[in-house]
Amino acid sequence: MAAGDTDVSICNKALVFLGASKITSFSDASAAADACNILYKEVKASTLAMYSWTFSLGKATLARETTSPVSEWTYQFALPNDMLSGVPRAVRASTTAGSPIIKNWEIGQSSVGGTVLFSDEETITIDYQKDVNEGALPTYFVTLLSYQLAWHLAETMTDQTTKLELWRSIALGTPGEGMRGGYFRQAVSIDSAGQTPGVISDYMLTEIR
Repeated sequence: MAAGDTDVSICNKALVFLGASKITSFSDASAAADACNILYKEVKASTLAMYSWTFSLGKATLARETTSPVSEWTYQFALPNDMLSGVPRAVRASTTAGSPIIKNWEIGQSSVGGTVLFSDEETITIDYQKDVNEGALPTYFVTLLSYQLAWHLAETMTDQTTKLELWRSIALGTPGEGMRGGYFRQAVSIDSAGQTPGVISDYMLTEIR
């Protein structure tokens, strides 16, 4: 784990890559702080949603609401507050481990407001991608996120599209790789293998030289 990381420290990694001055908070009176404040949450959420990262997979048995669905479904269920996207990774009609995935469900809007899951099943358990506090993010993901931020911040901070293209390729590879290459590919490999992130610094030095 990358103990001690914060949203500001991760943004500062990206700013250092770009040769820009560090910030002390997102409310600093600087262009860098303004850009980080605008971009950070969106870039973090999109990077978490790019892959089923093991550290951000959550499981939850959903609370069945008393409000009747305004549709053909029998029940509606509240979704977890920390779910990143509106669609679960898997839905099951049982709390038993290894129970089969079901298809008879739908995401929609409740009659009283808010996004819910509709189903005819009385019990719903989901696997989902969840937000994770910065202090609990593993080092390989912090590295990927800082590369992602670097390419999103590059043009604003350097006024050079070549810097944007450089850091995008470092983060995600080339269009020919479907933007699933670069460091993203190594981070996925580390995550799926459960490796310790001791190889990370070698990658960065090799790629930037």
